[in-house]
Amino acid sequence: CSFFHSSFSCRFIAKPCALGLKVQANGPQKAQPNAILEKVFTAITKHPDEKRLEGLSKQLDWDVRSIQRWFRQRRNQEKPSTLTKFCESMWRFTFYLYIFTYGVRFLKKTPWLWNIRQCWNGYPNQPLMPDVHYYYIVELSFYWSLMFSQFIDVKRKDFGIMFTHHIVTVLLVTFSYVTNLTRVGTLVICLHDGSDIILEAAKMANYCKCQKLSDLLFLTFAIVFIVSRLGIYPLWILNATLFELYEALGSFPFLWVLNMLLLVLQVLHCFWSYLIIKTAYKAISKGKVAKDNRSDVESSSDEEETGPCSKTPHSTITANGTGGANGTNGYLTGGTCSEEH
Repeated sequence: CSFFHSSFSCRFIAKPCALGLKVQANGPQKAQPNAILEKVFTAITKHPDEKRLEGLSKQLDWDVRSIQRWFRQRRNQEKPSTLTKFCESMWRFTFYLYIFTYGVRFLKKTPWLWNIRQCWNGYPNQPLMPDVHYYYIVELSFYWSLMFSQFIDVKRKDFGIMFTHHIVTVLLVTFSYVTNLTRVGTLVICLHDGSDIILEAAKMANYCKCQKLSDLLFLTFAIVFIVSRLGIYPLWILNATLFELYEALGSFPFLWVLNMLLLVLQVLHCFWSYLIIKTAYKAISKGKVAKDNRSDVESSSDEEETGPCSKTPHSTITANGTGGANGTNGYLTGGTCSEEH
C-alpha cells in the first residue's frame, strides 16, 4: 500500500509540481558506449584498481585518466535525476507532515503526553485504542517500504547506517505493539517525525535551486534534530524507560529488549548529529550548505580523481580496437585534461 501511494504521489502530484517549479529532469552525463569497458563494469568491477586501469589503457590505447573518467561517468549514470529525487522527497515530506500532524492531534488528548508515568499505569492491561492501532500500522508499513526500497535505489554512502536504523525502527514498532507498550511507542514515533519534515523540505528547496531557503531550512533542521534527538529523547524517553519503568513494574525480559533497541537508536542519533553539526559548520563558515552527509549522497558520486593527467595524450584513440575520426567514445583526439586544478 505504501509503495502504491508513493508511486501515485510521485507521478500525479510531485512530478507536476516539480515541472512547475522548473526542476531539471535530466540526469548525470552518460558515458559513451564502449563494449570492453561496459563488460568490465558489469561483470568484474565498478571501481577498477591501478593494475586493471593500466591493462585497459594498453588494450584500448587510452590514457588512464580517460578510463577513470569513463568509469566515473558510468557509475554516476545510475544515479536518479534531480526530478526523481525531488519527487521522492516530496512524497516523504507529505507523509511525514501528515503522520506528524496526526500524531500531535491524537497525543495532545492523551494523559501520557503530559505525564509519561501514565504509560505504565495499568500495564499490561491497557486497551488498544483504534487511533493507536492506525498510527502503528501506517508507520510500520512506511518503514517497511523504506527498508525494501534501499535495495532498489542507488546505494548511498550511509547505506549500512540507514539500513540499521530501519531494522531497529521496525523491530521497535513491532516489539512495542506485541508487548502492548504502545503508549511510549507513540511518543517515540511522534518525536522522530518532526525533524524529518524540515529535512525533506530543505532537500526540495535545494533541488529547486532556492539556495537561501535551503540553507535556512537545513539550519532549522539541525537545531530541531539536535534538540529532539540529543535533548528531549534521552532526558524524556530514555530516562522513563531506563529508570521510571523499572521502578513502576520491576524487571522483566521485555524491559531489557526495549531499552537495548532504544539505546541503539540513540547511538545513531549521535552519529548523525556529528555529521549535521559538521555540515552546519561548513554552512556558517562558507555561507552555503554543503550536501547533506546524512542521507543524500550516493556511493557512486565520486570526487574528481587527483591523479595527474597524461602528459602525452594519444594522437589517435581507438574505439573498441578500431579507429575513430573524432576519437573514442566522444573523447577527442589530442584533447587536454579538463581537471588540471
